Amino acid sequence: METLTKFLEKIPAVKSPIEAICYDDGSWWLKLKIDVHHKNSWHVVQELAHAINYLSEDEKLPTKFYPVSPAPFGNGGPEVFLSWIIENEESEFSPEDLKNWLEGRLPDVEDGLEQWGTNV
Repeated sequence: METLTKFLEKIPAVKSPIEAICYDDGSWWLKLKIDVHHKNSWHVVQELAHAINYLSEDEKLPTKFYPVSPAPFGNGGPEVFLSWIIENEESEFSPEDLKNWLEGRLPDVEDGLEQWGTNV
């Protein structure tokens, strides 16, 4: 799980630390925060959602990427309370598998911010 969380922490707008849990049955999930004020935040959400949820009808992953939040009334805004979950329920698809999948499909995190959102 550590290699996946370290990879995700390099993505622009993704904040550290990332919460991660592996279950005995091989399933796992991550909870991360994305800086809503970062200029690339929505591009990061879009890239992750596309690569994890909907890259191809023929290549569906056993993972899901989605937002979670407590009730906004009485708690505060997305700066503090909006989180994003990556959830996997299939034991044959490891966190390392997702890291490799994302490395091959997301903009290169080493090339800087210009890769995240300037082509729109």
